Amino acid sequence: MTIPSFGVGTFRLAGQAAVDSVRTALELGYRAVDTAQAYGNEAEVGQAIADSGIPREDLFVTTKIWVDNYAAGKLVPSLRASLEKLRSDYADLVLIHWPAPGKGVALPDYMAALLEAKERGLARRIGISNFNIALTRQAIEAVGKDNIATNQVELSPYLQNTRLAAFMREQGIPVTSYMTLAYGKVLQDPVLARIAAKHGAGVAQVALAWALQLGHAVIPSSTRRENLAANLKAQALRLDADDMAAIAALERNSREVDPAGLAPDWD
Repeated sequence: MTIPSFGVGTFRLAGQAAVDSVRTALELGYRAVDTAQAYGNEAEVGQAIADSGIPREDLFVTTKIWVDNYAAGKLVPSLRASLEKLRSDYADLVLIHWPAPGKGVALPDYMAALLEAKERGLARRIGISNFNIALTRQAIEAVGKDNIATNQVELSPYLQNTRLAAFMREQGIPVTSYMTLAYGKVLQDPVLARIAAKHGAGVAQVALAWALQLGHAVIPSSTRRENLAANLKAQALRLDADDMAAIAALERNSREVDPAGLAPDWD
């Protein structure tokens, strides 16, 4: 993959909680951190990275451009502001956060502005988030699939996005799964609990291992050290064919995030 398969997310983390979560994750061995302009915690992520003492080149930092900054004259300045908060000269990956149809900036225009940010050295890689198949095709047409490092989408045992995932695989573009635990809903699932017991693992580890075995990257978040440590162990968990089939049967098209005016018509 052109991106790390495992990182720590920071959605809904604010203030000292964001600093502590990222700092703890880095202490535990995480080297990829995902944030966004809209999260309001880029400065806290930057502080945690600075506090860690880990060389910048050993880290992989992702941020996302918010919809208010898609215009050609706004995207690069907004990214410069993000980088200042992150205390870095560049981001390893910068994504368009939402396709935001009807927000006044055409997809080819904001993808071109994002590519400009890459060409200026502000982003090592660029990509998209929350794009359906049709819009991903448009993004590929705009900048070429070699310039799309990932499509970050909601994906969990309850929302498996199989059509989109298959399309991304055909294009050779990795999927990054966010909300892999469906806001914690999957932690109570009896099927996942049975699989976890079989392997002597936690339920969260099973859900994350499932996504990893499908070839997706994952970015789970937590404010608890023990959860951050346990999540990392999903990388070593190997589910068998029966496990994967049982999880595949959990699909219920249950979406947790679907903001009006920002989201596309989902596949």
